[in-house]
Amino acid sequence: MSAAPTTHVTCTGLAFAWPDGTEVFDGLQLAVGLGRTGLIGLNGSGKSTLLKLIAGELTPTGGRIRTTGEIGFLPQAVTLDTALRVDEALGIAGARAALHAIEAGDASEEHFTAVGDDWDVEERAHATLDQLGLGRLGLDRTVGEMSGGECVLLALAALLLARPDVLLLDEPTNNLDLRARQRLYDAVDAWTGVLVVVSHDQELLERVDQIADLRGGEVRWYGGPLSAYEEALAQEQQAAARMVRVAEADVQRQKRELAEARLKLARRKRYGQKMAESKREPKIVMNARKRAAQESAGKHRILHEERLAEARERLDEAVEAVRDDDEVRIDLPGTVVHPGRGVLTLRELRLRYGAEVTGAYEIHGPERIALVGRNGAGKTTLLRTIAGELAPESGEALAHVPLRFLPQRLDVLDDALTVAENVARFAPEATNNQIRSRLARFLFRGARADQQAGTLSGGERFRASLAALLLAEPAPRLLLLDEPTNNLDRASVQRLTAALASYQGALIVAGHDVPFLESIGITRWLLLDGTLRDIDAEEVRGTASDEEE
Repeated sequence: MSAAPTTHVTCTGLAFAWPDGTEVFDGLQLAVGLGRTGLIGLNGSGKSTLLKLIAGELTPTGGRIRTTGEIGFLPQAVTLDTALRVDEALGIAGARAALHAIEAGDASEEHFTAVGDDWDVEERAHATLDQLGLGRLGLDRTVGEMSGGECVLLALAALLLARPDVLLLDEPTNNLDLRARQRLYDAVDAWTGVLVVVSHDQELLERVDQIADLRGGEVRWYGGPLSAYEEALAQEQQAAARMVRVAEADVQRQKRELAEARLKLARRKRYGQKMAESKREPKIVMNARKRAAQESAGKHRILHEERLAEARERLDEAVEAVRDDDEVRIDLPGTVVHPGRGVLTLRELRLRYGAEVTGAYEIHGPERIALVGRNGAGKTTLLRTIAGELAPESGEALAHVPLRFLPQRLDVLDDALTVAENVARFAPEATNNQIRSRLARFLFRGARADQQAGTLSGGERFRASLAALLLAEPAPRLLLLDEPTNNLDRASVQRLTAALASYQGALIVAGHDVPFLESIGITRWLLLDGTLRDIDAEEVRGTASDEEE
């Protein structure tokens, strides 16, 4: 695909490696112009790293990055100081204070300098907050009063107010409920500059103009949204599979022809030996015939060996073109929970920050429960209370089986340790061979098990965290997951779906990704909206779309 007339981001021979020597890029070429680009690729391919390099948060080890205009960057993990006021988070506190001082009669030059040409800064701020569904937030409110999803939208509002030339978004729908996601979709639709978004969100990727597929340190371009990319990729993979079959047939043919050439050579040798033994021809003639036969047969054999080598090379190239996205496999008998066994009791539970569970809720094995609700409703607080990380205001959350909790932050790993060492922390009795054998099921094979946790991509970190919890001793029979599809590419979501399909314990998943929740066989839907209550599967999408901000 040809680049847009005006290129705003250019990477030439880009190289980057982590301090431990793990190489991410070596000679990457990239040119991004006007329009909305969806950057996709397997977890660990370097998508987030590439955005950080373009944004200047990381320094390349080689090559060059050129950008035109201002860069705005929304990272995966948005962290805002809880003491900040909303206007400070938006970056308009100074201009706003100067504007108020001028309105109060203070005509100091520094106030006019602070305001510049931005006399409508407050009106623009309110309009932007309204656009993102944050209109109820006053500019004097503090970040500590907001949910995680609202903080993401606030950070996006700050970028929209700054009006950068290039906007980089890294998994922007993480932690957003369905209503908030729609607000973000609308903002993406309205963006007229350069936009590069890393996401696994199918609906968001349907709004881009082109797909950039980052794989093996190279970018391949596909025109159109995600559906057009998937159609083109399916055709490519069908063609690649056909090429593999053709190449395999060619290898077999070349093997047969080589075997036939060797058989002919052996026959000629036997014939020459018989002629020599019978002495029917002069010795000088027989030697000449022998040399000619050997040379001819040798050339024939070498020709077929070369053809076989070439056929094998073509087969290797054809196989390389076929994508092999392995699946995570969980076959842990220790996680089995027999039907009807009680795994969790919630009784008259009042959570911190106001949400509550009235009456008693009994959860049995192997139920699969989806915990849904708007941002800030208390889903994470409930999971942390069940896990024992938070004490309830009153009531009790009593687990009857071993449980493990995987939080949104994925902070169960020690960044200074390797993947294998992290798993060993949770299973101290397991041998190194046992740990590595189990990690192979989670696609950490060989040297990948020795990679430091701090260098893992978002999806790899999730996979390593899941491995650490599921391989823990004792094995968890109740697994709590908080927004598990955050930071996962589409292939990783499919891996997670397959992994959870083979998990035999009870499951509680908090999330807004309804297609994912439906794909893992949810048996019970719980809505947390001030209080906890059961809802029917048919109500889920309607309830989510009606969520209040």
